[in-house]
Amino acid sequence: MLLNLFLQAQGQQQGSAWQSIAMLVLIFVIFYFFMIRPQTKKQKEIKKQRDAMKPGDKVITAGGIYGKIKEVSDTTLLIEIADNVRIKVDKNSVFAAAEDAQQANQTK
Repeated sequence: MLLNLFLQAQGQQQGSAWQSIAMLVLIFVIFYFFMIRPQTKKQKEIKKQRDAMKPGDKVITAGGIYGKIKEVSDTTLLIEIADNVRIKVDKNSVFAAAEDAQQANQTK
């Protein structure tokens, strides 16, 4: 009788363990589809836009400075922010200007 109760209790614990594992897997899947995957897609899109930047494009820096690209190198951009005023910034801190991004989305 005591052995029977012990085996039943052990069977319930194993079922509970599987339920816990299944719940953790479910939580990970939810996080992946609602948080991780959209973020990676957005990062890929931003990288693609940065790689496509060319002289003459209007951009905004992460600091909020608007300008026009004059030169493009591997890791930096030379941006003209006023007549004969140019700054060199890291490519990762530059985004396409809002009006250019809207035009690109409309042509798709």
